[in-house]
Amino acid sequence: GRQKAQPIGHAQLTESLVGGTYAFPLPAHDKRRSFFRLFWNPDTEAPSMAMASNRLLPLALLLLLLAMAHADTPRLEPTVRLPSQRMAAGQGDDGSVGTRWAVLVAGSNGYQNYRHQADICHAYQILKKGGLKDENIIVFMYDDIAHNLENPRPGVIINHPQGGDVYSGVPMDYTGKEVNVKNLFAVLLGNKTAVSGGSGKVLDSGPNDHIFVFYSDHGGPGVIGMPTNPYVYGDDLVDVLKKKHAAGTYRSLVFYLEACEAGSVFEGLLPNDISVYTTTASNAEESSWGTYCPGEYPSPPPEYDTCLGDLYSISWMEDSDVHNLRTESLKQQYDLVKKRTAAQDSYNYGSHVMQYGSLDLNAQQLFLYIGSNPANNKTTFVEDNSLPSFSRVVNQRDADLVYFWHKYRKLAESSPEKNDARKQLLEMMSHRSHIDNSVELIGNLLFGSADGPMVLKTVRPAGEPLVDDWSCLKSTVRAFESQCGSLAQYGMKHMRSFANICNAGILPEAMVKMAAQACTSIPTNPWSATHNGFSA
Repeated sequence: GRQKAQPIGHAQLTESLVGGTYAFPLPAHDKRRSFFRLFWNPDTEAPSMAMASNRLLPLALLLLLLAMAHADTPRLEPTVRLPSQRMAAGQGDDGSVGTRWAVLVAGSNGYQNYRHQADICHAYQILKKGGLKDENIIVFMYDDIAHNLENPRPGVIINHPQGGDVYSGVPMDYTGKEVNVKNLFAVLLGNKTAVSGGSGKVLDSGPNDHIFVFYSDHGGPGVIGMPTNPYVYGDDLVDVLKKKHAAGTYRSLVFYLEACEAGSVFEGLLPNDISVYTTTASNAEESSWGTYCPGEYPSPPPEYDTCLGDLYSISWMEDSDVHNLRTESLKQQYDLVKKRTAAQDSYNYGSHVMQYGSLDLNAQQLFLYIGSNPANNKTTFVEDNSLPSFSRVVNQRDADLVYFWHKYRKLAESSPEKNDARKQLLEMMSHRSHIDNSVELIGNLLFGSADGPMVLKTVRPAGEPLVDDWSCLKSTVRAFESQCGSLAQYGMKHMRSFANICNAGILPEAMVKMAAQACTSIPTNPWSATHNGFSA
């Protein structure tokens, strides 16, 4: 006879089948009930028909059991795919949906800045070994290092004293003057029509895609450098990230930034609800550091007069080189890099690595963004960083001085090359002195000699943006450069002074007058020249 229906599980159903009891109650709305009734309906079938149906019953129940098991089994998510493969079904082991994208930016030029392009090339090799395709990696670099006459290994770039070539195979999507703010923002927004020159590749990402951005360069409070003017300002960059989020063209985005005062680019600006997670080489008020520099330890090969890398950058990349990124999280890498970059927490040199934005994303595995080298699949993550620490590194802003000094020192006495190197070194030192003195004098003219230095050096509390009015900051920078010459990469350190002038209520028009009094002429050295435009 019919039994009262009670919920049963797979184990109970199996036991019923083995025991010969064929009653298996199902809810009336369950489609599997209809499936069973195709074989036997006890409400309508006659006894003779029921006997015949009973012969089919074991087969019916077996099919039903398989159907229930299939229905209760969770579907595997499609793996990360290339744009051309989005329509094809696929199964992966990372539980992610969409495509991995990457944008790599070296924001400087000149052989003295060798390390920034070396950082970017190294990052590219990590992404390639991790499984990303060139169609999903977009590279910005001036490309004046590998074949530079001063490069002791023509066509080769290294990022470690004993490292191999990281330049080989790197796609040169945007080079020379194509490395500019307009192109960078167009690429990030996926705006193909706004790109000028280059490969034309943009972040053609979709709502399920994951994006990794790595930017290595000089910086200053609220600003990141570019080899061409203008520079990248924090408010503009964050505005682009907000627009990217509003367009719904990514699932999550990770941004690694190597620059002095890098934290100030995001602090007080980057929301925590747009699925963007950033880490920076430094906080809002300190320099970042170059490494593998001449005369320091570890040193580059003796034929190199320039730093090979940057401390924060080589820390995350050398970690990625040796660990299984399928199991290592963004937070675990952040902690390791923070420790290594902090000089074992002494901060005698080094900087405070920071994180901003959607911090909940840091629980995700690095594999989701940069892939993982299959050769590291068997490595086990340990909290202790096995990578070596550094006994000596160089302040980012002094790395070019190190280069010019070592270049000068090694050349033969009285040679034309040594005279040229001496001229370059003196011009750079003259430019630095001119910028420092001019900013200090303007502060004294505006606020008096007693209060001027204090006003210009004021640091806002953590969590507040550098400046209230970013348009004022940019206008003030242009006012200064129009009268005193280009800030260049060294002068970015004074962005806080210009921001504080705006925060004090000084209008750009007043700044023009004060700058004209402070600077009676623009120096003739190439660092001060303004023929390439203003940095804002």
